[in-house]
Amino acid sequence: MRGYTVATVALALDIPIKWIDNTLSHHTVPGVVQARQGIARRLTSEAVVVLETALHLIRSLEMPTARALLIAQELTATREPRYSIGLCEVRLDLDDIRTAVSARLAYAVEISPVPRRGRPPKTR
Repeated sequence: MRGYTVATVALALDIPIKWIDNTLSHHTVPGVVQARQGIARRLTSEAVVVLETALHLIRSLEMPTARALLIAQELTATREPRYSIGLCEVRLDLDDIRTAVSARLAYAVEISPVPRRGRPPKTR
């Protein structure tokens, strides 16, 4: 299974890297691989779909991030495009979201630089 860097995902979703880092630091998203401090996070394509779905909910309904992530996880896990909130129902076209995320990730992988890790080489 392919893993994407936070920088690549930020580029694909057109959001700041800091938003993703803060969100992943405070909330659990399935498909995010975190080893330990100093090791970069990797996100699966399904985790990116969860983030994109949550972003739709946050932007469209001005929903808090924690609530949006929970609903996005449930929507993507069940593959059911509907979610009832009281008397309201939210419908999302998950197939369109997946297709768009896949295309944007492919583009982002091509243009995003691979982050260098470790100390920079000594200059003489």
